[in-house]
Amino acid sequence: MSGNGYVHQSFWADDPSNERVMWVKCLETLALINQPRLIHYGSFETQFLRRMKARYSGASINSGLLDHLMSSSLNLLSFTYAQIYFPTYSNTLKDVARFLGFEWSKGNPSGLRALMWRSEWENSHASGIKRKLMTYNAEDCMAVQKVATAIARVCAEQQTANTGVHSINVKSLTREYPRRFPPLNFAVPVFEQINAAAYWDYQRNKVYVRSNNRLRRASERRQRSGPKPLRINKFIKIIDQRPASCARCGATSIYRNGRFPRMVYDLRFSGTGIKRWIVRYSVSRYICCACECSFHALPRQSRFGRGLGAFVIYQVIELRISQHAVGRCLENLFDLSIPVKAVNGIKSLWAQQYEAIYQAILEKIATGNLVHADETKVTIEGTDRYVWVFTNLEEVAFVYAETREGKTPQEVLRRFHGVLVSDFYTAYDSLDCPQQKCLIHLMRDINDDLRKEPFNEEMKLIAYSFAALLKPIVETVDQFGLKARHLHKHRRSVDRFYDALSQRNYQTELATGYTRRLEKYRDRLFTFLGYDGIPWNNNNAEHAIKAFVRLRNVIGTNSTAKSIRDYLVLLSVAETCKWKGLNFLRFLRSGTGDINGFEGRL
Repeated sequence: MSGNGYVHQSFWADDPSNERVMWVKCLETLALINQPRLIHYGSFETQFLRRMKARYSGASINSGLLDHLMSSSLNLLSFTYAQIYFPTYSNTLKDVARFLGFEWSKGNPSGLRALMWRSEWENSHASGIKRKLMTYNAEDCMAVQKVATAIARVCAEQQTANTGVHSINVKSLTREYPRRFPPLNFAVPVFEQINAAAYWDYQRNKVYVRSNNRLRRASERRQRSGPKPLRINKFIKIIDQRPASCARCGATSIYRNGRFPRMVYDLRFSGTGIKRWIVRYSVSRYICCACECSFHALPRQSRFGRGLGAFVIYQVIELRISQHAVGRCLENLFDLSIPVKAVNGIKSLWAQQYEAIYQAILEKIATGNLVHADETKVTIEGTDRYVWVFTNLEEVAFVYAETREGKTPQEVLRRFHGVLVSDFYTAYDSLDCPQQKCLIHLMRDINDDLRKEPFNEEMKLIAYSFAALLKPIVETVDQFGLKARHLHKHRRSVDRFYDALSQRNYQTELATGYTRRLEKYRDRLFTFLGYDGIPWNNNNAEHAIKAFVRLRNVIGTNSTAKSIRDYLVLLSVAETCKWKGLNFLRFLRSGTGDINGFEGRL
């Protein structure tokens, strides 16, 4: 048997309706083979055997024959999916076999076309159509054999260290981005000197300028446009008294040793623009004669003012600009040469300052009446880590976790007694609170599976029944909002849907699986009908997680766990401001430690 089923000519029933005759002949022939084994491509064959076993259980020659076939079957697609990557657009048998050099006698074969031929043959009994079907099935078997041989060769190559292999282990491949040139080890010492003379900067400034006047003038302009002394906007001279004793040794012999300057770089915002603002502090420096300790009375402060810090955080978090690009922006716009290390320091410092606000956001979410939850993956130094998002309709909090286990939502929501809206990830099932599963996730799963099996009538019935149940509910929500007094009437429709579901005896594995799934989550699919303000989908959490996904594309994979946590603290504040309709940049500039207080001043 193959990807779409192999039917030998001796098994063919001339009467299309005499399916039982063909099934008995097939079983009789299989019984003659010693320990037969089914090698197939996809799950159709095992589903077919289960269905035929249930339909013609009395026709089985050997009761253990079908059980042996199903238990010992080998699905080649399970080997290729997410493990072996052929250079094809899909993992279908047609694409993979064609890449391996196999060709069908018909130019564009497909399982759907085979079903059409079968339908035509059942109506006409034309021998030509019968031959087409038999040829197509036989060629599918040969294609499966071709793929099986290729998979066996790949597995054998990975177990040995032979050269000239046709496959490569993906773990041995270098990443496309970011890629760095490895250090060069020269066998001849002179090669290193010659290689240094070929660098772009060296040739541009030392070689090309000797023969190109335009490049020479450009180089001279760059040299003339080097760092310029920046104008000081404000001088602050701090007048202090000589300390009575040394803070280190307690000696009283202290004298003044000049003045200590301190520069603070900042940006000032106005209604029409932004300007650089530099303040120079000057304070007396003192030295102890006994221990020679030098000190001054200027309080410790950052070299960068609040306006500059707010501008950096706004660009990194809100605009998702890399830290290198932020440094270049400050240099080109304001002549402030700030290295990327200093930009990262600003981010870390502001994350520490907003830690209390972040904890307050998380606490408000965890003690409210509604929480949406979702999670996504982040790669840190080649290791998979996870970021969880918890949100209501106004606040958003991102939480870093080492694993995807359920201990993170259990810890965050340990005092939560409202309604949790989530997808069908089983980690949420352990939480002791009312839950609403996302009906959009369920609808998309039903739609995807129905597209994979378009001729599954049982699955069609489930899909159309679920759509007929959900459509009036959504219309009520659109008309009256999420109010229980208007939604409660739909509980009768839900009960009728489940009564009809329990009365049907589904035969296909897919429909049976959805029946079990719907029954399992019956108490969590329509919770929103009995509560005010509870959505029927998890789109709020999915929308929130997209903000981190966009930022993750800028962060890359070289960040540390601490750096990711800093990003999450600031991103939580930024998304909360956005969801409350507040301007994130203005909030950063305000210096307030309470989002609600800032909201009340507007």
